[in-house]
Amino acid sequence: MSEQNRYSWRERMTILGDVEASSFLPWIERHAAKLGLSQAICVAGPDRIELDVAGPAELIDMMEMGCSLGPIDVWVETIRRTPIDNESS
Repeated sequence: MSEQNRYSWRERMTILGDVEASSFLPWIERHAAKLGLSQAICVAGPDRIELDVAGPAELIDMMEMGCSLGPIDVWVETIRRTPIDNESS
């Protein structure tokens, strides 16, 4: 699979809940790296984290599942996903 095809799907993931724990952002970065996803944190606050992720859709699904479950010191209420227009890149 070419590098261009590998990262052809991009989404903005908005994680809502009690996500203030200092461990969560590094956890997100490690989890994305383990899945081979490109990610960039856009907004980080006590009740909201927004990140852009790129990679195969199935792995982005796995990222969502992972974020909804762990780590133990955060409480994720909901995760919203919005496709990012690939035409403007």
